[in-house]
Amino acid sequence: MNKAVDPARSLRIGGFLPFTSVDYPGALAAVIFCQGCPLRCVYCHNRELLPIRRAARTKWEDVCSHLVRRAGLLDAVVFSGGEPLMQRALTPAIALVKKQGFKVGLHTSGIAPDRLSTVLPLLDWVGFDVKTSFDKYEEVTQVKGAGEKVRQSLAILASAGIDIEIRTTIWPRLVDSVEVRNIAEEIAAMGFQNFAIQEARDPQTNMPKGGEIFGDLPIQERLRNTFSEYTIRRAA
Repeated sequence: MNKAVDPARSLRIGGFLPFTSVDYPGALAAVIFCQGCPLRCVYCHNRELLPIRRAARTKWEDVCSHLVRRAGLLDAVVFSGGEPLMQRALTPAIALVKKQGFKVGLHTSGIAPDRLSTVLPLLDWVGFDVKTSFDKYEEVTQVKGAGEKVRQSLAILASAGIDIEIRTTIWPRLVDSVEVRNIAEEIAAMGFQNFAIQEARDPQTNMPKGGEIFGDLPIQERLRNTFSEYTIRRAA
């Protein structure tokens, strides 16, 4: 690899998972955790990834070497975070991984719709975090205007023609059954058919937070009837 002409080298990597069977549906994948996120969600469990200027913990060259060795064994590479869309080097990094023959997945909050549009032609799958209904985003993320940017990103993805999972993390104080129902109605109206709810862990104690939604049988039945794919993920 010619380091002098590789713009992906500037990708700040906060962590690297060389093998996973759960982060890209139906595929064996590696996960690149990109440094930096503008959101400050109360339940964030990757707080070390929040500062975008933090020095990289893993070199891009080392990731590439691993992927070359695993060619034919791994199916996909997932760019996660943090928020991958915050880094300009994401696009050339994805392009290089794609050129090596891997499927590419993206975990994103949708906070940067313009950059999402840029990388979208290179993506095969997106896991999209919808924190809450759009008008309540500031309560969860501590960022003004985040809800509108997320709405724009979802509008972009609605016509993308790739596999997309919308997922919502349940923080009981802010996201209850009523809020999940509102989220479901909003994303179903946009045409999305794959929805998951995820149990949060307390970032201080690492204990599962639970939430009324997990025992709310009527709303569970409603969600199953609304989406062709509906998943419940409890904290292990």
